Amino acid sequence: MAYQLYRNTTLGNSLQESLDELIQTQQITPQLALQVLLQFDKAINTALANRVRNRVNFRGSLNTYRFCDNVWTFVLNDVEFREVTDLVKVDKVKIVACDGKSGPEAS
Repeated sequence: MAYQLYRNTTLGNSLQESLDELIQTQQITPQLALQVLLQFDKAINTALANRVRNRVNFRGSLNTYRFCDNVWTFVLNDVEFREVTDLVKVDKVKIVACDGKSGPEAS
């Protein structure tokens, strides 16, 4: 089983909306839609773990942090993200970090 974090991305939301529409028009079953979402979770986690090699440095003020069920959540204020020559500043950011190697069933 893979993490379901990426279902709330633009891609994940679009997929869920499309699946909901197919269910409403009775072109697929809810069970098939669930299988598609589970495959999406697995594929996106694998792709990000194996294909993304970019590194970004960031600096900000730690507002809150939490560690629960093997998942870290950080909320930072006044954050600067740097990638080589690019600089992006944001007022607030939430970072959710999971162990990408073991998956959610490891806890």
